[in-house]
Amino acid sequence: MKLQDKVALVTGAAHRVGKAIALALAQEGAHIVLHYGGSVDAAGQTADEIAALGVDVFPFQADLSDPAQIAALFDALKERFGRLDVMVNSASSFERRPFDAITAEDWDRVMAVNLRAPFLCSQHAARLMCIEPREPLDAGLIVNIADLIGVSPRLGYTQHGVSKAGLIHLTKIAARELAPDIRVNAVVPGPVMAPAGMDPQGEAWEKIWKRVPLNRPGDPADVGRAVIFLAAGNYMTGAVIPVDGGEGLIGTP
Repeated sequence: MKLQDKVALVTGAAHRVGKAIALALAQEGAHIVLHYGGSVDAAGQTADEIAALGVDVFPFQADLSDPAQIAALFDALKERFGRLDVMVNSASSFERRPFDAITAEDWDRVMAVNLRAPFLCSQHAARLMCIEPREPLDAGLIVNIADLIGVSPRLGYTQHGVSKAGLIHLTKIAARELAPDIRVNAVVPGPVMAPAGMDPQGEAWEKIWKRVPLNRPGDPADVGRAVIFLAAGNYMTGAVIPVDGGEGLIGTP
């Protein structure tokens, strides 16, 4: 798919990895629907950066744990652009809790954002992508941003890991269900940036990235480049692409 003048929706695009993905798509000429949750100021700054690239940007705030707000997001998108070509499910929570302390409410909160929301967004996206017949080399594209914890269990992240494992399986099921008009793939980032609240210059972050085979941290832009690669690779669907410096080869601690 050539991205010039296409329409792309990126959830969680105000900052961090979501921002890098939105900027990468905009640099290729795509118009951006910039979803954000509570990061109002960051969303405004990111929207300005995207607009400076000469494409249209449409910021929209929505709580993805609420199906009604997801529907409102897609209604607004349809009214603004009338079409959708690329959907990136990047928004995610990242909660740590001991196994025996997880409540039903904790479980449901994480699943609502990390698994149910990508499913509902993909469902809405598929309907928009198929308003008109698509050429074989111009299939719609959905990309799910997963997590290595969804592949290799990590202590303290039970509900997060299960949600991301579910997202990877959702990727494969959706790839079969939506073919040939829509391709669905996933990207699994590794240590591309320090977790929120962690000093990117500190020892804790260095300890994380030094254990990976490439012996260096990645960058959010690496994930953006992977999304662009998936957009260009029009014979790829159901793929799960690691962008992790080889961390998946050794698993999570």
